[in-house]
Amino acid sequence: MNNRFAVILAAGQGTRMKSRLYKVLHSVCGKPMVQHVVDQVSQIGVEETVVVVGHGAEKVKEQLGNGVTYVLQEEQLGTGHAVMQSESLLKDKDGVTMVLCGDTPLITKETMEELLNYHEELGAKATILTAEANNPTGYGRIVRDQCGVVKKIVEQKDASEEELLITEINTGTYCFDNKALFEVLKLVGNNNAQGEYYLPDVIEILQKKNQLIAAYQTSSFDETLGVNDRVALSNAEEIMKKRINEMHMRNGVTLIDPQNTYIEADVTIGRDTIILPGTMVKGKTIVGEDCQIGPNTELNDSSIGNQTFIKQSVVSNSEIGNHVTIGPFAHIRPESQIGDEVKIGNFVEVKKSKFGKASKASHLSYIGDADIGNDVNLGCGSITVNYDGINKHLTKVEDGAFIGCNSNLIAPVTIGVNAYVAAGSTITHDVPGDALAVARERQTNKPDYAKKLGKK
Repeated sequence: MNNRFAVILAAGQGTRMKSRLYKVLHSVCGKPMVQHVVDQVSQIGVEETVVVVGHGAEKVKEQLGNGVTYVLQEEQLGTGHAVMQSESLLKDKDGVTMVLCGDTPLITKETMEELLNYHEELGAKATILTAEANNPTGYGRIVRDQCGVVKKIVEQKDASEEELLITEINTGTYCFDNKALFEVLKLVGNNNAQGEYYLPDVIEILQKKNQLIAAYQTSSFDETLGVNDRVALSNAEEIMKKRINEMHMRNGVTLIDPQNTYIEADVTIGRDTIILPGTMVKGKTIVGEDCQIGPNTELNDSSIGNQTFIKQSVVSNSEIGNHVTIGPFAHIRPESQIGDEVKIGNFVEVKKSKFGKASKASHLSYIGDADIGNDVNLGCGSITVNYDGINKHLTKVEDGAFIGCNSNLIAPVTIGVNAYVAAGSTITHDVPGDALAVARERQTNKPDYAKKLGKK
């Protein structure tokens, strides 16, 4: 196998997106388009990946990190000019360079491998990834001679009426003999409708030098979709969503209604888990086995244990244990740790808190900045009063404690092991273990007073 290199074109602003966000940073199923491309390239064993940046360079670098090399295209003068920016890094190296666009998020490592292998087997100087398009409008056309040999690629704006009838299109992905690429790029001119240096012109120049030009036609037109506007972005999202959902189902996950289930690209789900309609699983969420998630549930950047049920609730940036029940209508906010066998019931909000094994907050509670031990019962309406207007404070409820309904725990405060807080109490001081805390005013009844109120 030859040395392999990749150049990813990610310098364009994408004016048709009509957005302040640079085109390649628009997300498809939770991941920026250019990140999809880089992630697939990283799986095919390239020696070096060069990303050509321009508009939004710092933002693109921030997204992709240090796993790739960057070159800057200060002026966007065409795809050929963009590839030339990597000359100082690649021109003297033996091997094959694959050129891809950063706005083609659907291309897969399998297609990349097939293209590279085909190129290497033929010993071609250049190989074009092509596809048959029902509507080729907007794409460059593959022009072949009577024997089927590739003569050139002609852009839509420069095509004749006869060439516009061609349905085999250039996907914008290529393989080149690396040294030949940079030798010929210097010969590319800009005598065209756009006044740009087109990378496809390399094909015609090589062909005129009697070099072997090949074309590998992929069977999946969807993979070649380039995203230039919001409509194409939506189409890419739909295709990627279907691909992701099918992958999970083939891996043993049940999706009751795939069309109404949204799972992002980096999610992991264990087998025999059931995902109900209206559910969104986002970020780098990991869901264990034998769970039931949904309906109408959102999980974001969280880990969910095995045999856990989450119904009509939101969980963000948190850790959920095994055999946990959450919902309906619960909200687990960031930095929460919910231990095994815990129950978080309806209309309970948990924020930056830890629940020990088998503890319960069954309904209508706010638990924030709290450390809840094992086997604790938080009654209906329990509230940890964590904020004094300036700082947040910790509430600690130790193992086996019982907190009665409508209790306010004014932090910082500790409720001891097996302590009991009477319903309706406002606790401002620590409660020792095994103690009963009652903090409410003694009841007073006023005979016949209600009648006076009625007259008013």
